[in-house]
Amino acid sequence: MEHSLPQTISLLSRTPAALDALLRDLPEAWTLRNEGENTWSVCDVVGHLIHAERTDWMPRARIILQFGENQPFGPFDRSGHIREMRGKSLAQLLDEFARVRSENLSELSALHLRPEDLARQGRHPALGLVTLSQLLATWAVHDLTHLHQISRVMAYQYRESVGRWSEYLGVLQCSGHSAPG
Repeated sequence: MEHSLPQTISLLSRTPAALDALLRDLPEAWTLRNEGENTWSVCDVVGHLIHAERTDWMPRARIILQFGENQPFGPFDRSGHIREMRGKSLAQLLDEFARVRSENLSELSALHLRPEDLARQGRHPALGLVTLSQLLATWAVHDLTHLHQISRVMAYQYRESVGRWSEYLGVLQCSGHSAPG
């Protein structure tokens, strides 16, 4: 499927409500546990999404639009979510994510991007030249990656409880995506 800005915004606008419906008021056994050493809990993932909203997607879009490939993006702090989470409950994190996402999507819509804007290039510190269209498509797939991760981390908590059914539960067979990297 070719990147479509309206389709991207449609998906991005739904992520906060999807997370809220799945996670709000769940017992901490579902949201504070992870998959083992150097993996993230559900709360870590929500903190990461907030951190990315503040430091990745729209800041990098602005760099592309203002400077093009002449100013490289700064590196992304993969442990920045720790600061975002400090002293906050999951409910507060969900509310904060919904707020910053709404602000970013309002800003994105206000840009009235044209095809030539989406084709503009920026310089990623590891990937080299990327287009604004690719950045925005990645934003949507990043959401889907972390929705997948959240379901996998939660399923992991019942990995022993399901007994022999585990071989039929694909979410328990999937690995990766939890450790920062």
